[in-house]
Amino acid sequence: MNHLIRSEIAKLFATRLWLAILLATIALTALFASLNIAFNDSPDTLAPPLATAAGQQLLFATSAGGAQPLVAVLAAIGITSEYRHRTAATTFLIAPARRRVLLAKLITYAATGAAYALACIATVYVISRPWLDSRGINLTLTGDGIPATLTGVVLAVSLFALLGIGLGACLRDQIAVVAGLLIYLFVAEPIVTRIPALQDWTIYLPGPAANALTHTTLTNQTFLSPWQGGAALATYALLATTAGLRSITHHDLT
Repeated sequence: MNHLIRSEIAKLFATRLWLAILLATIALTALFASLNIAFNDSPDTLAPPLATAAGQQLLFATSAGGAQPLVAVLAAIGITSEYRHRTAATTFLIAPARRRVLLAKLITYAATGAAYALACIATVYVISRPWLDSRGINLTLTGDGIPATLTGVVLAVSLFALLGIGLGACLRDQIAVVAGLLIYLFVAEPIVTRIPALQDWTIYLPGPAANALTHTTLTNQTFLSPWQGGAALATYALLATTAGLRSITHHDLT
């Protein structure tokens, strides 16, 4: 298993896509955090005041919002490239090896997601600490529920990586998977989750579930409890990876 994981890491770093997506996640996180701070005093804001625990939890939760979609895309590309470049047959070899290779990919990209989440958390802290100090607001990493939020961010981004792997293994078409993920996460889901009549079931969708896991609070939306959000998101990841494993082990790889 170790050599399979090393092989997946080598494939990941063989191109500069990982760096491009890392820089994109950091930039997106910086934008989200800056907008949160800049408009927090606006009377129309949906965020709690930054002087409160809920406000600072939401601030750090933007780390997940910036990383989740792009990490899912990176993971999806990591497996669909096997089909796009016609290396799947030699990569997965025989049925027993297919399971081990998929597990190696899951471990590699879950760890990559966790690393990206930590980079985004650091970005939020670097941006927000001097900005909030100038407003006389103390920003902490050890109190006010922040450790639970940071843990939730790392878990959420890692689970989105697993989702990307599972969907990529099922659908195989790189363009379809990447386009579908981007459209759903950046367009479709944000629209339906803001329709009040649908909130009884949209709270269970991946994005709102991740928001619950990271202790996000907004004045216009309600979320599940953190453990319920984590369970819902983990269920999506489990279903996707199980379906992906079935697809790899029961279908022709060519």
